Amino acid sequence: MAAPDPEPSAAENAVLTIAAVEVPPAAGPEHGGAQLSAAFRECHSLRVAHELALWGNLDRCPTLPEAMEYWRGNDYEERHLYLARRGTEPVGLCSVTLPLRENTHTAGIDVLIAPAHRRQGMGRALLAHAEGVARARGRTSLDAYHEVPMGRTEGGSLLPAKSGAGGLPVNDPAVGFAVAAGYELEQVERSSRLALPVPQEVLDRLEAGAAPMAGEYTLTGWDDTCPEDLVQAYARLKATMSTDVPIAGLDWEREDWDTARVHEEEQTLLRGGVQSAVTAAVHRTTGELVAYTVLNWRPGVPESVAQQDTLVTKEHRGRRLGMLVKIANLRRAQARWPAASSVLTWNANENQHMLAINIALGFKPAGYEGEWQKRLG
Repeated sequence: MAAPDPEPSAAENAVLTIAAVEVPPAAGPEHGGAQLSAAFRECHSLRVAHELALWGNLDRCPTLPEAMEYWRGNDYEERHLYLARRGTEPVGLCSVTLPLRENTHTAGIDVLIAPAHRRQGMGRALLAHAEGVARARGRTSLDAYHEVPMGRTEGGSLLPAKSGAGGLPVNDPAVGFAVAAGYELEQVERSSRLALPVPQEVLDRLEAGAAPMAGEYTLTGWDDTCPEDLVQAYARLKATMSTDVPIAGLDWEREDWDTARVHEEEQTLLRGGVQSAVTAAVHRTTGELVAYTVLNWRPGVPESVAQQDTLVTKEHRGRRLGMLVKIANLRRAQARWPAASSVLTWNANENQHMLAINIALGFKPAGYEGEWQKRLG
């Protein structure tokens, strides 16, 4: 949620229209965005402006091709985007995401108001609209998130997360907005940034320290699409990832991943211009895939890499596999994307083991993300 506006104003009485935003159903020759509606472009512009105001960069912001692919939705999640106008001026947006295969009692909610139009009741109007869509679809558990840069978390009181690990500043406007709307702060994640390139001697030293613990394993990797002989095993790992990472009290069920879902995700990323590097660990005795990590890069934001999933299955933890797959994938990324100058990652505050790996690699804190939840009666 990025729409703080807890105080009513006379401006609430002004005409505000909220309309669904359509996205073309499939990519074609117009994939670069020529076919997109003015409303979709305005939504994207609002998002870009928000990211630049909050972070001073677009490292966390989807590119236009990414956004287009995402908002089409797929067989696994329905996605609805709404634009708010006051007269002809775009002033904010809201969205609702609806899982279709599992977690069908949940909905993802997001609200964003342009800074010049906050504290005029528009955030509440958009939130009510989004929640109404979720209620109409029978969803009883709503989740949302927003990020706070590191500089805004220093000093002052914190609202503690229900997970017991970390909190967010109570004076942050988005925190006040979420609390007033009945959302509870279930979990806090730390975002961290790693400067690239990581010195070779650092990677060599960490690898030498971890390798003796992992003699029963070998590493493999791929770019963009998983080899067919590994894709079933990779799907099992992705299903495990959906619940093995800390999720605090978030009302989420295990996701059902198969080869079709893996291929769908890969093709969506590629159509959106996103490149991926994956490194995985294989148990020599059983041939089982037991760990993996993913990095994504966009040519539209060439200086930034996003760290996505990292997982080691429970039976194979304690053998330094998390460190080894991350080192190998960093080497792969630095060779493939030499323009990149940093990696961004997110970890639950309670996930101290993965945070320790990232700290050893050189990641520095960049901010915090609140994971919010509201259960409907």
